[in-house]
Amino acid sequence: MPEERIRPPWWLKPLNKVVIASTKLGLPIFGKEGPMILTVTGRTSGRPRTTPITPMYVDGKRYVVGGFPGADWVRNARANPEVTLTQNRRDERVRMVEMSVDEARPLLRQFPTLVPTGVDFMKNAGLVTDATPDEFEALAGRCAVFRFDPIT
Repeated sequence: MPEERIRPPWWLKPLNKVVIASTKLGLPIFGKEGPMILTVTGRTSGRPRTTPITPMYVDGKRYVVGGFPGADWVRNARANPEVTLTQNRRDERVRMVEMSVDEARPLLRQFPTLVPTGVDFMKNAGLVTDATPDEFEALAGRCAVFRFDPIT
């Protein structure tokens, strides 16, 4: 069965470019703990691909939820899990570890509280309607959840 893919809205790429440029310049966007820039190696091109992400912090660990099933950055991270995170002009190399469906459920329940900027994004994508913890938990298996582990 082919992987589910949802087409992002037309305005997402231009907005991402603004967020990436602002973040690389060290300008605070959406507060101090705003987005980070994820740079992953393209699975077919081998070239660096960047996208803004908003991590969530649970029990001292960082996680990120893929906002669209089948997103290119998710597919690239699965193929090349060693990535770079950039925030406030600082780069950090990490390994992305995808959570199983069972591991993802409790993390997704916390998403609406921990990443409120992502709630409208998920509503606009048609993935949730009321943005309840139950709705987000039901995304387990549809939206990837990754943990960032330090590379030692």
